[in-house]
Amino acid sequence: MASVLAPDHLGPTVCVGEILVEIVATTVGDGFREAQPLVGPFASGAPAIFISQCGRLGGAAAMVGAVGNDDFGHVNVDRLRRDGVDVSTISIDPDYPTGSAFVRYRKDGSRDFVYNIAKSAAARFGWSQGVSDLINRSGHLHVMGSALSVPSAREVIDKAVDIVKARGGTLSVDPNIRKELQLDEDTERRFARLVAAADLLLPSGEELERAAGISGEAEAIRRLFEIGVKEIVLKRGAEGATYFGRDGDRIDAPAFLVEEVDPTGAGDCFGGAYLTCRRLGMSPGEALTYGSAAGARNVAIRGPMEGAGTRQELDAFIASTERRS
Repeated sequence: MASVLAPDHLGPTVCVGEILVEIVATTVGDGFREAQPLVGPFASGAPAIFISQCGRLGGAAAMVGAVGNDDFGHVNVDRLRRDGVDVSTISIDPDYPTGSAFVRYRKDGSRDFVYNIAKSAAARFGWSQGVSDLINRSGHLHVMGSALSVPSAREVIDKAVDIVKARGGTLSVDPNIRKELQLDEDTERRFARLVAAADLLLPSGEELERAAGISGEAEAIRRLFEIGVKEIVLKRGAEGATYFGRDGDRIDAPAFLVEEVDPTGAGDCFGGAYLTCRRLGMSPGEALTYGSAAGARNVAIRGPMEGAGTRQELDAFIASTERRS
């Protein structure tokens, strides 16, 4: 089946948004109101995790964002560079620290976050000649909903969508709606425009209905295709993932059976792998398998992008890991 996404040779996949370090509590509990053991820093930020997985799978990949001139910034830039990502448009801010997220798991498996994004370098980048040059040679733009909370990212995304589409490139959107995303009227309008322009939509759970503005899975899928989305992959966590095509095709992919260590970043690794495989010419079914493997492998390793796999690593994982029946 031909991909609805621009082929990899047209130009790199570009991700725009927040770059952070993540520091994780090693004990289960509520919040950070007492001293406790922590591990990290880990390279993080949903857009950075996504593009890391793209690069590790061999897709052309680039990142637009900013870090501080500090060790946390070097952790991120060095990691993305090793993963094959073009880091030339990651700005180094001399005045603000690298963004951060402290994470602690509660007994029910949910997570509590303490973020510093708005007052960090993560929110301080914008359109530049370097960014313009990159976007004008890119083949695909990926946008996380979380980036809409960053004014500088919104400016870059607005310009980039038009340029990428005009040169025959494509757009994917992961709603990634989290508590730091301010759902004001302007954000709602921007989000709706992005969804309508998306060639590929990668929602998780209730984000599907949120993106469609209507309740019910079948109704939401139908509405999204009506407004112009070309391909939808619904991430279901431990229940696997489902591909929906405009022609009515549906493929359900069971999840791989792994022991969960750290679920942060699993959906981002899934999305990065799925997108890259589709841009490299794989069928939806093949891409679902690699996406599911990437997400599951990442869950089994502590750190939000520490489990992002190469093609060889994912092939070995697929061959040796059972899937849910």
